[in-house]
Amino acid sequence: MRFKFVIVDDHPLFRGALKAALVMQARDADIIEVGDLESAKKLVLDEFDIDLVLLDLALGGVSGMTGLITLRALCPTIPIAIVSATDDTITMRTALALGASGFISKSSTPDKIGLAVSKILDGEIWSPPMSSSIALDAELLELTARLRRLTPQQGRVLGMMASGMLNKQIAHELNVSEATIKAHVSAVLYKLGVESRTQAVIRFSRFRTEAAILKAEPAELH
Repeated sequence: MRFKFVIVDDHPLFRGALKAALVMQARDADIIEVGDLESAKKLVLDEFDIDLVLLDLALGGVSGMTGLITLRALCPTIPIAIVSATDDTITMRTALALGASGFISKSSTPDKIGLAVSKILDGEIWSPPMSSSIALDAELLELTARLRRLTPQQGRVLGMMASGMLNKQIAHELNVSEATIKAHVSAVLYKLGVESRTQAVIRFSRFRTEAAILKAEPAELH
């Protein structure tokens, strides 16, 4: 079987290393490399046969989990593996809670990367060992659950809201009526449990402030 992989990383050297590891796993694989989120968004919309996206968590210009949320919203059927040098338990748990199919540490050997990719392609969830005594804080856990309830189109609308776009601009970008966007915005507010666009953007922006999410001391869940 010929696989199609998309590597999303803004460091050419690491893209090359990751590509070499993928070739070891599947020598005849079709591997596409891109260095920014906009290119990745276009690919997942245009390519119908992508088997796996490998997404750098610290992609230039995109903070925290925003890239994962964005690509998941655009095409929830494509598996996405986070590839990151930040591999603490909180980071990994957050990524998996947001729907990542796996988490691969950049410190992994090529053999380990190949094993991770193989497991993900088999439908398993892969991650390095995580501390069982550490869990996401209750607020972040609740927020990730709410974000996962958004439909792909609602996720796209939320991302555009967070970028400062008005309903009219979003409607033009998505080629739909402004009334349709208003309906999506209302659904987003309801699912996030907020009453205004500003509150929705503030909640979503938690994922743009990586230090506040990933490095904060977690609370134990009961």
